[in-house]
Amino acid sequence: MSAATDTRRPRRTAADRLGLPPLRGHGLFITGNLIDSVGNGMLLPLGLLYFTDVQGLPLAQVGAAMTAGQALALPVTFLAGRLMDRVGPRRVVVWANVLSAAGFALFLLAREPWHVAGVYVLVQAGINMYFTAQRTLITHVTQADERRSWFAFTGSLRNIGLAAGSAAAAGALTVFGNGSLRWMIAVDAATYLLAAACFAALTTVAPQPEGAPPSALVTRADHTRRYLLLVAVNLPYVLAQAALAVLVAVYTTRALSLPASAASLLFVVNTVIVSACSTAVTAHLAPKAPRRAVAVGYLIMAVGMVAFALPALPGALAATAWAALVVAIALFSVAEILLGPALSELSVSLTPQAAGGFTQGLYQFSWAVGMVAAPALFTALLEAGPLLPWGVEAAACLLGVLAAPALRAPNRHRRRNPR
Repeated sequence: MSAATDTRRPRRTAADRLGLPPLRGHGLFITGNLIDSVGNGMLLPLGLLYFTDVQGLPLAQVGAAMTAGQALALPVTFLAGRLMDRVGPRRVVVWANVLSAAGFALFLLAREPWHVAGVYVLVQAGINMYFTAQRTLITHVTQADERRSWFAFTGSLRNIGLAAGSAAAAGALTVFGNGSLRWMIAVDAATYLLAAACFAALTTVAPQPEGAPPSALVTRADHTRRYLLLVAVNLPYVLAQAALAVLVAVYTTRALSLPASAASLLFVVNTVIVSACSTAVTAHLAPKAPRRAVAVGYLIMAVGMVAFALPALPGALAATAWAALVVAIALFSVAEILLGPALSELSVSLTPQAAGGFTQGLYQFSWAVGMVAAPALFTALLEAGPLLPWGVEAAACLLGVLAAPALRAPNRHRRRNPR
């Protein structure tokens, strides 16, 4: 057999089969992402419990103070974007973690509702800063052709970290009671400082512009309109993520009369599927064009919303509620795997300036606004009828399906007509 015909396919490694990006040399970046997520999972869901049961503040006042603090932190996305253009994404991510650490540490000193609003301004400001810069930081520490796999991988890391932090918090509360919340706050602040140290030690390189300059026919206004469309298309995904945190627990207990543990079990199923399957699905099954992955993801998400609504239909059997909810959360998880990495990839590549500070601030603003508005929106819809929130979200996802084909990056290699 000649050498020319002796061609063998290179053996695929376990990392290739799992769809993992090249991890060598990225230990600090991976560790920083994981630790940051553990901190989020450990304490963010327990803030309300701490201020009511440990500090003895009225529930309504704490809820209003938390909402006010998170709302006041909304403009930070744009300030973080401008700061990122000046000092780079790495420093913004470091300062974001330091700010979150300070906010959580000040939980220990908060005694009045206005104190609660103040600490949540700091915590949410740190979170908004972090996610404004984190996507651009990925473009500074990885290769361009690895972006979506890195977005999928960091999404898996985030789910693993959130689950680990939540499990640690649940274990501490079970063994030591609500009194353990005080030392959990101290540990949580320390985790953010450790994440900041990991990110501070990174070596980053700004990516070089790809290809030829864009055609003069594609104006800055065209780029702006295309990016604003992406921000709008992202909103149904933001609301879907908020529904998992805000709506599912109230819906399953009040509308379906299921035990309070139902929402926790569904969250575990979601976390396991996303953590285990994100990289493999993104690498081997998801459409290669991100706009197509967005369209398919939103179509699956819409079907998942219908499945969530099925147990609340008149005449639905209580015995079938669990089956419908498990199918719904499985569809939700698959849609999340398709949508998350694809939307993140588009957020840094859709236009020539997509990874810049203003555009990333604008994209993160859609997340911040959606998360602030979701509790009021979904509770109002649920009060009007148990089918309404799922129907509204399904309709929003279908609009995302229709808009996704327009999320096409301009052709940067268009040849000029010969003279």
